Amino acid sequence: MKFKKPQIKLKSLKSINYVLMKYFILLASLLILLVEVIFFMVVSSSLESHARNRLTGIGGEVATFMTANDDFAVSGYLRRYRQEGINVVVLSQGGEVLLPFDDSLNENYADEISYIKEQFKDFGGSSLLYSKNNSLNYVSVIDYHGGSYLFANYSLKIINGTRNILLVYFILVGIFVLLAAALFSYSVSQRLSSGIKNLSATAERFSKGDFNVNFTNSEYKELAVLSDTLNSVRDEVKKSDSFQRELLANVSHDLKTPLTMIKAYASMIREISGDNPQKRDKHLQVIIDEADRLTGLVNDVLNVSKLTSGINEINCKVFNFTEFLYGIINKFEYLQETQGYKIMVDVDANLYTRADEEKIGQVIYNLLGNAVNYTGEDKTVFISLKSSLDGDRIKLKIRDTGKGIAKEDLPEIWNRYYRSRETHSRPVKGTGLGLNIVKIILQNHSFDFGVESELGNGSTFWVDFPSVPAEIDVE
Repeated sequence: MKFKKPQIKLKSLKSINYVLMKYFILLASLLILLVEVIFFMVVSSSLESHARNRLTGIGGEVATFMTANDDFAVSGYLRRYRQEGINVVVLSQGGEVLLPFDDSLNENYADEISYIKEQFKDFGGSSLLYSKNNSLNYVSVIDYHGGSYLFANYSLKIINGTRNILLVYFILVGIFVLLAAALFSYSVSQRLSSGIKNLSATAERFSKGDFNVNFTNSEYKELAVLSDTLNSVRDEVKKSDSFQRELLANVSHDLKTPLTMIKAYASMIREISGDNPQKRDKHLQVIIDEADRLTGLVNDVLNVSKLTSGINEINCKVFNFTEFLYGIINKFEYLQETQGYKIMVDVDANLYTRADEEKIGQVIYNLLGNAVNYTGEDKTVFISLKSSLDGDRIKLKIRDTGKGIAKEDLPEIWNRYYRSRETHSRPVKGTGLGLNIVKIILQNHSFDFGVESELGNGSTFWVDFPSVPAEIDVE
């Protein structure tokens, strides 16, 4: 059995590796961007906040130092703040630099003093922190030479420069992390897709008729479940292929015999018995019987096909099950008369059930025929139809005295094309589809059924039917 490989337009499909990498890198990029933006904003805010706190703290430090030291010591103390990029000076009311003593500090802060005085006038207080001309400034009133100002200045260019350096570092780190994410996503996508690729390659071999392939389990749960499912499908297809081959051989053999008989007896009628009424009728009856056998074989195959595809609907009605069962048993009288078979019957009277009468007839005929084919040397078949104690159910049992069925084979007997390989007498001809037809019909009725068997003790097939009053007939 080979499967036609589907034609797929590859241009419209995308590789799993490509899709996984694309979305993983996109997610990583968004996360990196989000983290860096937040971190950059936090660091920038922290730098400016630190500068403000530092300038405010300097005011207290210098005021404390000036109370305990002379001007020269204070002058040296103020110079050390330059190492931090902070310019700290003591200004007179006119804007002249009083401290530190440094000839290089000849700048006049008159304009700044005017701005400071206006701010103090508007807002009051003894200290002021403000931004002006791309710098952060702190000023406080101190008691020095009759009233002076402690002025501290920190250029915002330092903060901006630090911020720009951090931005470059962030970009470089982001690029590095993105590359690492790309490599990681490639590795993950390769691991994920490798299992799928292996399954795909194995499935392709399977589609070409190699039923010995094995779908290997993957380390991922979903792929492992898929592998197990595909292995089950492989086993079922392999089994089905084997059964179909056996069916073909059986059907070919069963068809060949009646066809040969029909041809032979038709030739005999033409050449020998055409003018002899008795011989002609006998030969014609053989042709009719063999034609009936052919019809039965074809009907078996058609019934399975119709039942499986759901073409035949279930038409339920209430009928007398007891009388119906006896009618089917009577069809097997010829075996009792001609071949010595014994059918032992234990049936309760006037039991009624609701089902599709025609299809239940197929079930009983197939089960009874199966029992006749596989019963023991005593050629005895037992049939019972009993009502349950509460009267709600009816159980049909058909038992043979044959070799029985091995426990491991019990689940297989209901499968299509299954037929025991044990040698047996087959007075009722068939294709091996009978039990599969039984299974499909009873499943469509939602009736419970099963088989009990042990090697050497025969087999008992049973079906559980609903019991209904005779007058109820609800469509």
